[in-house]
Amino acid sequence: MTVVADTNQHYDLDPDIFGEFLDPLRKYSAALYESADDTLEMAQRNKLRFVAERLGLRGGEQLLDVGCGWGSLILYMASELGCRTLGISPAPRQHDYIAAQAAARGVSELVRTRVGHFEQLDLPARGFDAVTLLGSIVHMPDPDEVFRRAKAVLRRDGTLYVSESCFRNAAIRTAFDDRDGTGFVREDIFGFGELRPLSELVAAAENAGFSVISVDDLTENYRRTIEDWIANVDAAADRIDAHGAGLAAKLRHYLEIANAGWGYTTKHYALVCRNAR
Repeated sequence: MTVVADTNQHYDLDPDIFGEFLDPLRKYSAALYESADDTLEMAQRNKLRFVAERLGLRGGEQLLDVGCGWGSLILYMASELGCRTLGISPAPRQHDYIAAQAAARGVSELVRTRVGHFEQLDLPARGFDAVTLLGSIVHMPDPDEVFRRAKAVLRRDGTLYVSESCFRNAAIRTAFDDRDGTGFVREDIFGFGELRPLSELVAAAENAGFSVISVDDLTENYRRTIEDWIANVDAAADRIDAHGAGLAAKLRHYLEIANAGWGYTTKHYALVCRNAR
């Protein structure tokens, strides 16, 4: 069994910090901008609809969200489609927030969460119609194990959605993996994070027995998402720094590093796979 950290230092920050720069749903991954006039909130709702469409959700399905963050996806799928959802995260603070939000939306019976790691939790075999990993496999050391477990918990013809930031190719990974900016994001922000080329994720999916059914390039959408986050950090810098001196500058530096590589060293993809057998 791969050894993973008990939690991730970034996601253990006070939930109010994330409320200062994310959209009202606190979705902490790429949005989907359908027009030049879309706000961050609109674009994040667009993205959640996009995920539902890619998964083929029609309503009432069993959905597992691995790395559920602040619950934006499971709360949306429960509220809008009546899906029965389970979110997994190793960060304890996120679970109390999700429970409160589910109660406020009247969907507590449809929304459950578990504290822990996907690689280690006991989950029902073939217990889900869909599995999602939005920006979470980057924090998981063994992608082969992740895809194998995802296939094991999916019903036949169930669908897996993985969106992730990736190095453009293996050569760029070799050239940039040890740069100062990469190290800052990995160690000073997350504690562990491993960008990989898309080819490694596709290989892991195929080796696990999945059929790859679509790949979408969402790079430009993530660049615009982060621009909106940076603007929000700047606007809320004093309130963010109230949680720790210099925190706003540290967040801004992280986001600037993330945005600097889009299209050159890094891309952001949505990979959809079917458990066809």
